[in-house]
Amino acid sequence: MLAYLSSPEIVPYVSALIIGFLGGSHCISMCGGIMAALSFSVPASEPGRRWRILLSYNLGRITSYTLIGVLAGGLGYQLSTGQGLSIMRIIAGVLLIAMGLYLASWWRGLTYLEKAGAVLWRRIQPLGSRLMPVKTPASAFLLGGLWGWLPCGLVYTALAYALVQASVVGAAGVMLAFGIGTLPAVLASGVFAERIKAIMQKQGLRTLMALLIIGFGLWTIWGTAQHVNHADHTNHPMAEQPSGSMNHDAHMNHDAHRNHEPGADAAQPMSAADNDGDAEGSLSAPAEGSSSTAAEGSSSTTAAEGSSSADGSLSADGSLPAEGSDQPQHHHHHSSE
Repeated sequence: MLAYLSSPEIVPYVSALIIGFLGGSHCISMCGGIMAALSFSVPASEPGRRWRILLSYNLGRITSYTLIGVLAGGLGYQLSTGQGLSIMRIIAGVLLIAMGLYLASWWRGLTYLEKAGAVLWRRIQPLGSRLMPVKTPASAFLLGGLWGWLPCGLVYTALAYALVQASVVGAAGVMLAFGIGTLPAVLASGVFAERIKAIMQKQGLRTLMALLIIGFGLWTIWGTAQHVNHADHTNHPMAEQPSGSMNHDAHMNHDAHRNHEPGADAAQPMSAADNDGDAEGSLSAPAEGSSSTAAEGSSSTTAAEGSSSADGSLSADGSLPAEGSDQPQHHHHHSSE
C-alpha cells in the first residue's frame, strides 16, 4: 500500500489530499459560517435532510474546485515549455510556505492574494445570496458550486500545486483530491459547528499543521532544485570523447578526404590496414622503387586487389601484381631468395 501511494503517478494526488486535510482549520474559518447556516436552516428533527443538504453543498464545492483545476491544467500546459514548469513549481512551494505561515499566524501575506480574488467574488456572491435560505439539496449543490470561487489562500495554494501538473487531467485530479481532503473538517463544522471550531482554533494544533504544510513547500522547492541541477548535468557537453571513438572519427574523416580527392589514390597506395578497419587509420608508405603511372589513371589499392601481404607490404621485388589478373593474391610474406 505504501509503495503504491509513493509512486510518482500518485504522489501529487496524495500530497493535495494531505494539504487539504491539514488546511482544514482555515477551511472552517472560511466556510464554517455558511455550513452553520445550512445546518440551522433544517430542523433538528430532520437529521437525514440535514445530511443531504450538507453533503450536496460540499459536493458542489468540490466540483467547483475540479473545474478550476481543469482551467489551471490548460494554463499550466501552455506555460510548461522551457523553464516555465520549474518556475511554477517554485511558486507552488513558496505559496505552501506562505500558507503554513498564515495558519500559524506568523505572517499574513496571503491576505493580499485573497484581496485580489475578491474582485471576482463580488460578482459571484449576489448569485449565492439568491439561493438562501437553502431548502433543497439541489439548491445546496448550486450554492456550493458558487462558494468554491470564494477567495481563499488555501485554495489558491492548491491551485498553484495543480498548475505544475501541466495537464488538464492531472490538475483536475489534484484539485479533486484537495477538495476531498478538506471535506472532513468542513463537513464536521456543519454538524458540530461550535465544538469543531473550538478544537481547530487551538494554537498548538494550528502550529503543527502549519509546520507540516511548510515542510511540503520546502520539499517542493528542494525537489525542483534537484531536478534542475540534474537536467543541467545531463545537458552539459562532454569535455572529451573516448580514444577509440576519436580514432574511428579520424579514420572516417581520412576516408572521406581520400574519396574526395581522386588523385590521392594514384599518388599513394592504400595498405591492407585500411581495408581491415585498423583503429589507427594509418597508410603504409609505398615500397621503395615502386611508382604509379598517372597516364593510366589506375589506382593501385592493394587491399582492393587483394595483392598485399598480411602486414600490408608489397612483394619482395617491389613489383605490383599483373594487371587484369584474376587469380587471388592472398599469399603470405616470403623472404627473398
